[in-house]
Amino acid sequence: MSGVLNLVSVGPGFDDLIVPRAITALRQSDVIVAYELYLRWIQPHIEGKEIHTPPLTQERERALLAIEKARGGARVSLISSGDIGIYAMAALAYEEIREDDTFEVNLIPGITAANACASLLGSPLSHDFATLSLSDLLCPWEWIEHRARHIAQADLACVMYNVQSAGRQQGVYRVLQLMLESKAPHTLCGVVKNAYRPGQQLSIHRLDELPGLKFDMLTTLVIGNRFTQRKRGQIFTPRGYNDWSEGGAGGTQQGNAGQGGAGARTGGDAVSAGAVTRQSLPRGAVWVFSGTSDGNALAASLAEAQERPVVVSTATEYGGTLAQRDCPGVSIWSGRQGVEARRQALGESGARVLVDATHPYASSMSRQLLGLSRELAIPYLRFERGSDYAATDGELCATQELAAERAMANGKRIFLATGSKDVASFLQAPGAGQHEWFLRLSADPDMLQRAIALGVPRERICAMQGPFSAAFNTALWRDWQIDCVVTKDSGEAGGYRAKVEAAQALGIPLIVIGRDEPDYPNLATSFDAVVEQLERWDLA
Repeated sequence: MSGVLNLVSVGPGFDDLIVPRAITALRQSDVIVAYELYLRWIQPHIEGKEIHTPPLTQERERALLAIEKARGGARVSLISSGDIGIYAMAALAYEEIREDDTFEVNLIPGITAANACASLLGSPLSHDFATLSLSDLLCPWEWIEHRARHIAQADLACVMYNVQSAGRQQGVYRVLQLMLESKAPHTLCGVVKNAYRPGQQLSIHRLDELPGLKFDMLTTLVIGNRFTQRKRGQIFTPRGYNDWSEGGAGGTQQGNAGQGGAGARTGGDAVSAGAVTRQSLPRGAVWVFSGTSDGNALAASLAEAQERPVVVSTATEYGGTLAQRDCPGVSIWSGRQGVEARRQALGESGARVLVDATHPYASSMSRQLLGLSRELAIPYLRFERGSDYAATDGELCATQELAAERAMANGKRIFLATGSKDVASFLQAPGAGQHEWFLRLSADPDMLQRAIALGVPRERICAMQGPFSAAFNTALWRDWQIDCVVTKDSGEAGGYRAKVEAAQALGIPLIVIGRDEPDYPNLATSFDAVVEQLERWDLA
């Protein structure tokens, strides 16, 4: 008598998320083959059955056992959590089934980890998306990186499985850096642990915040695309019936004072009010990617000193507004852009040189610009003031993790002067809940919302645009009774020395996060050095 092999999906972990067809298959089966954990949420449906539970590492043995029983004429259910056809047991079973087997095979679908995690976050997978396993047990790591790179370049939403294990700690951070090379840093993402199981946890972050977090094998990452938005504490991705221009549905206001007035749609560019579109960018310009007041001052100096046009590119519309104020006579191209928009703008406008004046700690952006310069054969020059750190300033830490550890060892009321994207890595560090954290952020609604979402009380947030004087820092930290400060070696433009002076005046420890700098092919530390290099390239 011919048997039956049911490949049964039992969902993420709750009985009420198992599809009725799976329950019917379980009840009609004589034999159940499963990893023991899965029995917890199907127990009412398998009483009196013959049950086999080979351990976690014996997946192929489970599949072979189920097939052997079906060949013997039994009605068998081979079980996986989630959907058995996605990163699960179905493929192993099909590998072992012979063409001359006569037993019936039924695959019963279920709610995948991707579906489950997305539902807890809102609706982040409403348009095209990909799934990617970061486990290299069955797939070479270079293939994983290759796929991650293309997912990012296509700006697909993505669900990452098997994120981190005890023996595979660094891979996820490499993949996140690949994502940041092509996706905008503000891309909204979700972190879900134990979806629909005991100990469930979820949080929403920007993409550039994820490298500062810790994960495990029970964690799934959901990466949005440039259109993914927040609403009522959740995230969603529009279905596609929107403006597909770069940055369109993600909340970026686009406009050109010379083409239809502020707020007019401009056909494929992310720009701030008064800025140029990609189509109207000056040809053969010196492009300055600016992330500091120093960068704006450099652009203004270059525009004044030479005949060649200058374009300033900023990552945010607020940055574009500052550039319009600080850089008379230059073209401004700003907004929420990805690598593809930058590639097209640089190529189509025939950019003559690329000056990277982004923030000293924006290393992922610098690596992206280095890649574009090589790809498009555009000369690259890094402008960055030298380090201001001295051994007497405070304790230098190579990583944010070490800085968090040292800050908590030195104080209870800790002031973070590190920038908004690094807040999560401090607040979620082990033991962080036993300390009080105080922040200073730019007065940007998104930054404030993220800080509040991370649990920072409003009364501990100072929302002002820096840099700040030593006197201001001293007064603020004294009033808040701060007993430790964490900052970055951000140079004069970032008000670093004023923070050192204030900490020393109050006699409180200063923790300084060191710079992580790529291997720049050309580096200038002064305006004069930039001009000299441009002259060598015959560009001044």
